[in-house]
Parts: sequence; C-alpha cells; structure tokens
Amino acid sequence: MSPVDPPETDPADRDPREQDLSRRSHAPAVSPWLVIGVVLMLGAFVYVASAYFT
Repeated sequence: MSPVDPPETDPADRDPREQDLSRRSHAPAVSPWLVIGVVLMLGAFVYVASAYFT
C-alpha cells in the first residue's frame, strides 16, 4: 500500500482519479436524511404489518 501523498512528489504528478476522490471525500458517504427516511419507512412497514397480521 502506497502513501496518498509521498513527500517527493508534486501534486501535479498524482493520479487525477485520486484528486477526484479527495474532493468528494468531504461529503458524508450517506445522507442523514436518507437514513431518517429509511428508518421511517421501516417503521411504517412494521406498523402496517402488525395491524394486518393481528
């Protein structure tokens, strides 16, 4: 495994894909609203399923 930015290299010598990944890494991998939405959908599903099967 090689270091991300070796001391001897100029930033222009780095792989452009690596720069793209570093630019995108400032955002969270999963949006908090997505997690909240999934939890709410699961809750609604459990509510409907419990009402249906009892």
